[in-house]
Amino acid sequence: MGDEKHGSSTPPVVEEGDSNSSIQVGDIIHVHATPEQEAQVLRKIDWFILPLMGFCYMLQYTDKVSLGYSTQLGLIKDLKLHGTEYSWTSSVFYFGYLGWSWPSSYLSVRFPLGRYLAVSVMLWGVVLMCHGAAKGFASLMAARFFLGVTESAVAPGFALLTGMFYKRKEQPSRMSIWFIGNGVANVVSGVIAYGIGKADTSLQPWRLLFLILGTVTFCWGIVLLFLLPDSPSKARFLTPGERVIALHRTLDNKTGVMDEDTFNISQMWEALRDPQAWFLALYQFCVNIPNGGVTSFNSIIVNGFGFSPLTTLLVQMPGGAFQLGGLATMALVTTYVKNSRLPMMIVMVVLSLIGMIMVYTINNEHRYARLSGLWLAAIFGADIPISLSLIASNCGGFTKKATVNAMFFVAYCTGNIIGPQFFYTRESPRYPTGIKALLCGFALGVFFLFCLWFYYIYENRRRDKKYGPPTQISETEELEEDISNKTDMELIHFRYLR
Repeated sequence: MGDEKHGSSTPPVVEEGDSNSSIQVGDIIHVHATPEQEAQVLRKIDWFILPLMGFCYMLQYTDKVSLGYSTQLGLIKDLKLHGTEYSWTSSVFYFGYLGWSWPSSYLSVRFPLGRYLAVSVMLWGVVLMCHGAAKGFASLMAARFFLGVTESAVAPGFALLTGMFYKRKEQPSRMSIWFIGNGVANVVSGVIAYGIGKADTSLQPWRLLFLILGTVTFCWGIVLLFLLPDSPSKARFLTPGERVIALHRTLDNKTGVMDEDTFNISQMWEALRDPQAWFLALYQFCVNIPNGGVTSFNSIIVNGFGFSPLTTLLVQMPGGAFQLGGLATMALVTTYVKNSRLPMMIVMVVLSLIGMIMVYTINNEHRYARLSGLWLAAIFGADIPISLSLIASNCGGFTKKATVNAMFFVAYCTGNIIGPQFFYTRESPRYPTGIKALLCGFALGVFFLFCLWFYYIYENRRRDKKYGPPTQISETEELEEDISNKTDMELIHFRYLR
């Protein structure tokens, strides 16, 4: 097959409007594409789907932190929230997210992925607008719960799409690109909330904030409904020949490229007994105890440093810049340095741990030093796209990948549910118990990352010893296995990236 690659540069013709089944395995394996053709297809994919996902992810994070910003715009006072009620309005979001994670993993395989995600975004926009109509604790709790349900499909779905469209070495940088929306949202949302807080309007500012953000989100869902592809084989923005090239270029991933619209039970059970899935889930649980606490209480903590409510909205913006810097660093290093994903993830969590130590040990006489600690603590968010890229790169089989994504986000939700509960009203504004919980979460997160790193090293060495190095396998044999939707445990030539 090595000689065939230098033959005709014309890909096989696939009829317009083809379905997944009309693209044959032989077409993909034996496609003849030049490096220039592959680069052209990659550019087309980059410029089409990354902006769609990036803007959507920016909206998701903006909507998520809008609750924290609303505390500085009068929500707690207007809705007469007392005691731990505000903590529960934060936690209940993740009950909805958690409860829908498993059904969503099934639906993302069973239905066209792009359309499923678009409808989810539209529904989340509607639910966010309903926040603006909340009359008290009960109605706000209901809105928060269903917001979690509607948002639960987005990040796992985007991770699945990235795994289908990109090679393993390309996935960290691409996931970092669409995840940049988080950092941008941290910067932009503060300005939006500040502007709304200064606006002269008869409507309470926090209600206006939810209505504006919900409307924008709903409109973006309509855009996704028409533009977001379900898979490379059904990407209308690519020509038929380009779709075949898009499928062919990801064969070396060995994680499956043909979506079959079926849920494979055996792959689900394999995911549940895979050590890498549990190490990733435990890591995600630990670091999202801090995430849940900071996302919900960041504005209240910063306000406790002595800043006014509106100034509080603005001084949180540099945290987004720190996260953007972390994302850019992660994307560059993990793209050009082999097996650097886990080491870089460890570095980012350690930096966040240092930042939280600063918040805990420095007193309010040096409020900007404490504030800089909070900015630094935000940098661990750069780990999330790399974590998702590990799932996309190291989990073979479409159903297994969807299941591990679901486990990942179940852990994400559980950590975010627990985090706010450590912030007791009686300990405001320093929240010593909450800060200690955040410190423990970061420390345990580092531990489980080391466990995952050593597991990958052990498993790769075990496979090399048992089956021989993967370079000894013929290219034709590899490609024919890669397209079969087998799992990483079933493919003896598979080696884990770390």
